[in-house]
Amino acid sequence: MANIKSAQKRIRTTAKRQLRNKHIKSTTKTAVKKVATAVGKGETTDAKALLVQAISAIDRAASKGVYHKNTAARKKSRLAKRVNKLVV
Repeated sequence: MANIKSAQKRIRTTAKRQLRNKHIKSTTKTAVKKVATAVGKGETTDAKALLVQAISAIDRAASKGVYHKNTAARKKSRLAKRVNKLVV
């Protein structure tokens, strides 16, 4: 354990941020996984609706700094491609 007061505070803040980031990342992954399963089953209407939710979750994660903006853009693009391939 750290002896310096500022180092102790850094440990506490890091732990808080780590929990927050973990929750946001987990929620985002779940949303993406739901889209993937809908695409796998061939459910176009469900996939479209879930895609909107997944994109929203990815954007939220990017705005919180969990994902870099380019990473978020890449994830959204790949998801949209999968759903569009299913629709067409």
